[in-house]
Amino acid sequence: MPIAVLVVEDEPLVRFDIADYLAENGFEVHEAASADQALAILEAIPAIRLVFTDIDMPGSMDGLKLSAAVRKRWPPVQIIVTSGNRIAGTAEIPEGSLFVAKPYRPADIARSMQGLLAGRA
Repeated sequence: MPIAVLVVEDEPLVRFDIADYLAENGFEVHEAASADQALAILEAIPAIRLVFTDIDMPGSMDGLKLSAAVRKRWPPVQIIVTSGNRIAGTAEIPEGSLFVAKPYRPADIARSMQGLLAGRA
């Protein structure tokens, strides 16, 4: 059974690229263009095990606030945060989460996801 992940990215081409790569590599991928959409998807699909979110997004919260909300509400969900505009330190992201700077290689994201889900961050 494929592992369900949620990609949260407001840039459609970036979101489609990573979502397609992950789907081609065996993940069940759900997509959101904002934190608000992401929270609605997480509520509707309890099988999601990992959230991959950009920091800079429009809407009521950015990716850092989203990752904090996910950790508080769904503690078992793993989190990877990304940005091309800033580096998020370990104090800014939930414990046990990863930060990956843009540009990233989709293969590196898939490996990071597999590592987090296997308990080796």
